[in-house]
Amino acid sequence: MTEFDFPATVPARPLWLVTLADLALLLVGFLVLVQAMGMERRPALVDALRAEFGAMGPAQHAAPPAPPSIMPVAAAALRFAPGSAEPIDPDPLLVPWAREALADPRVRLSVTAATDGSAADVDPLTHSAVVLAADRARAAAALIGPVAANRLTLSTATAPGQRRALVTLAFSGEAQRKPR
Repeated sequence: MTEFDFPATVPARPLWLVTLADLALLLVGFLVLVQAMGMERRPALVDALRAEFGAMGPAQHAAPPAPPSIMPVAAAALRFAPGSAEPIDPDPLLVPWAREALADPRVRLSVTAATDGSAADVDPLTHSAVVLAADRARAAAALIGPVAANRLTLSTATAPGQRRALVTLAFSGEAQRKPR
């Protein structure tokens, strides 16, 4: 046999180019399938793919779901003099209102205390508006009385013209039950 016995090869596209195009079409087809399945069936597809590639069960390493956000439903406020953390004429109904609200285990209280941003509305010792706002939040919490730490949130703010502590009642939802 000589080299002249074989027909000359016809110039064609390289084999790797055809294979790459096939892979691209497969990928596009897979993405179309995933989009067409809808959100309700997507976790089952992901779990099946994990199982095929030897991964352990459903996403066990995923982060736990974020706690549900709370929904504010009512509020009361305390007023303060400039530079003071003592409430001016506290509402006598604030404490009974807060106690009645906290009787429900699904309720949380949030106390947001504010300074008005002026030079006079600062803590007399530290000359800090944030420290004064924190003292106002603590004063409001002290009026309410003892509350479990996970049911009371204290925060500070600077709001022009607002020397107050706002006590907000929020519905935090049902307690999370662990799956059996």
